[in-house]
Amino acid sequence: MTITEKMAEVDDLLTHVWMVRTFLKHSEEAEEDEDLQKVHRMLYDYMHTLGVFWDKRDAEGYIGQASRKWHRLRNAKDQFVELQPEISTHMNFQMARRSLEQAVDKIGRLLGTVS
Repeated sequence: MTITEKMAEVDDLLTHVWMVRTFLKHSEEAEEDEDLQKVHRMLYDYMHTLGVFWDKRDAEGYIGQASRKWHRLRNAKDQFVELQPEISTHMNFQMARRSLEQAVDKIGRLLGTVS
């Protein structure tokens, strides 16, 4: 896989992260839970740092930044996985958790930070 293909694959996976982030941000539960607010902000911040590289199609810069900041994305995922059962057991939250886990873990494997 070329670095440009890797950038495109990571960015495709981030579309799932974006949808989870949007779901969390607009949920009633987020209005009342500061920890959940932090999760959707951390997800946004990670994606936002990659935007300039994506716009320029700078694959090396994109993958470099994605790798350097990956721990923040992983931490956001880990926090949501821990919080989700306390916040809501509704199927929407369970599916958001699963979607986020899948996307973040695949991103980690692409970046070489997860085996």
